[in-house]
Amino acid sequence: MSVTVRVPAKVNVQLAVGAARPDGFHDLANVFLAVGLYDEVTVTPADELRVTCAGPDADQVPLDRTNLAARAAIALAGRRGIEPAVHIHIDKDIPVAGGMAGGSADGAGALLACNTLWGTGASRAELLAICAELGSDVPFSLVGGAALGVGRGEQLTALEAGGTFHWVFAMAERGLSTPAVFREFDRLAEGREIPEPVASAELLEALAKGDPEALAGALSNDLQPAALSLFPELADTLEAGRGAGALATLVSGSGPTTAFLARDAESAEKVAQALQTSGTCRAVRTAAGPVAGATVL
Repeated sequence: MSVTVRVPAKVNVQLAVGAARPDGFHDLANVFLAVGLYDEVTVTPADELRVTCAGPDADQVPLDRTNLAARAAIALAGRRGIEPAVHIHIDKDIPVAGGMAGGSADGAGALLACNTLWGTGASRAELLAICAELGSDVPFSLVGGAALGVGRGEQLTALEAGGTFHWVFAMAERGLSTPAVFREFDRLAEGREIPEPVASAELLEALAKGDPEALAGALSNDLQPAALSLFPELADTLEAGRGAGALATLVSGSGPTTAFLARDAESAEKVAQALQTSGTCRAVRTAAGPVAGATVL
């Protein structure tokens, strides 16, 4: 018997970042939107825990116990007093180290898959608690849809989305480390007072109305200057998308994937074609959201 879970990527339509806390983390106001790029995580009983991975950039995915999918299995098994004896196979389609929560998605997917395989009966609240222990983005990967994350981003409130939003994502030639981007954020913010992060009322209203033009005017990412500082070439990709008619452009999360909001599916295809031929990125994908979170297939 095996269990397969499909889990989506995310884009941050707002990422407001507060000053560094004593524990090294930052308070966030993080408005997540799950989009239709998916990893599939399959768990099968095995003699011992092992992880395999296939798909684009699979060679960059750790296959040891540092992998969030492995850590999820270990965490759930530990709570139930059982051995995490499973083979976890990840079919990757979410960009690796791309700021779209691919690793977090795998953690959420493995957790739900193991819970189903082992019949542990863990409640949604318990699964979300484990997700929060694993990482700031993991709870949203389980939940999907649209949500506001506060604290480190792990305390979620579901948000209304009044329609479907169409996106284009440009994959960069190399990855960016999330901790490195936050360190650069701190360096750039040195000596400056950082306001408390709060969700934009204008953005939440645009999301609820399903209005892409209004959403375009409200998108923001406080980590974008840090990502551009570490990876200046991303500015060329953003400019290419802007020139191709995207309603708005931004770095997705901590980057280096760049995101482009389009008016509709047809406009998204035009932006994607222009980016594909721009020479400023490695690959281009289109996706729409919001979509459901981790789902057993």
